[in-house]
Amino acid sequence: MRKPLLPGRHVTDSQKRLYMTHRQTHTARIAAAKSGFSGASAYRLEKDPCLPSGKAPARERRRPDPLLTIWDSEIVPMLKAAPGLRSVAIFEEMDRRYPETYMGTRRTMERRIRAWRARYGPEQEVIFRQTHEPGRMGLSDFTDMADLAITIAGQLLEHRLYHFRLVYSGFEHSHVILGGESYVALAEGLQNALWALGGAPSEHRSDSLSAAFRNLDADARKDLTTRYDALCAHYGMEPTRNNTGVAHENGSIESSHGHLKKTVEDAVLMRGSRDFCDLAAYRQFIDELAVVITPSSAPASISSGRRCSSCQDAEPSTSRRSWSPSPPPAALSCARCSTPRPRG
Repeated sequence: MRKPLLPGRHVTDSQKRLYMTHRQTHTARIAAAKSGFSGASAYRLEKDPCLPSGKAPARERRRPDPLLTIWDSEIVPMLKAAPGLRSVAIFEEMDRRYPETYMGTRRTMERRIRAWRARYGPEQEVIFRQTHEPGRMGLSDFTDMADLAITIAGQLLEHRLYHFRLVYSGFEHSHVILGGESYVALAEGLQNALWALGGAPSEHRSDSLSAAFRNLDADARKDLTTRYDALCAHYGMEPTRNNTGVAHENGSIESSHGHLKKTVEDAVLMRGSRDFCDLAAYRQFIDELAVVITPSSAPASISSGRRCSSCQDAEPSTSRRSWSPSPPPAALSCARCSTPRPRG
């Protein structure tokens, strides 16, 4: 059982006298409890015969406050007028106004400004630490690959990568997307990722899909939303979206975009050429990298998925043309399926 915490107050002279009286007939912890402080304080007091009031007072400032004459009259008004002003800019301005007067006070000024902003500055956004569970959440996003200057038979390939990631285990899958962000691209990449994983998380999160909904009327937007919800329901996932313009809500995959691009860049440099003979060769190149960047602990998360895509009788359509991706040539199995189902 956890011991109750005592209030953080200083031990008074009367408490110590009472403790010494009880100490004659009781143990240190019992005497401390009767006196109103902890046993740790009791052992500390027994080593020091002086009363608390007889101790030396806390050390005060050793030198006069170097910012006393300018803090309230000049620095605080500057902080109120321009909240985003950097501390070093304020120091340089004070040094310009009063040459050789405030030399050596930069750190003091920075600490004072930081403390003032914590108490009187604008409110800061609060982000709570998240606790991720195995098999609970998968994330989807797109990242532009124009910086890598990939070419197909000498022609520049304008493309993006669909990027899927399991939050807990770090399993990653990427898929080459031609054109912009769309529902078809999301559905194609998501299904390929789930087939490669061999299961499905209980929750799928994407951004607001603003690029896919751009220039669409209300009926078309409603239709895309319905098809996205149906796709997630088909694989037993709960669809969720982060708020528009709040990238950190999708941070578990946004932060890994840079690592994915750097991995592709390193592989291209080791390959010695950015040119591929055809699109199929480049897609295979990206698929092979997905195995490299996925941590070894990722397969353990497959069994934690609530539903496996191999449990489904058929794949849902992802567009009005009833398109469905070609699954990789491998067998799927999960906790629900005792026997694997061959692809084909």
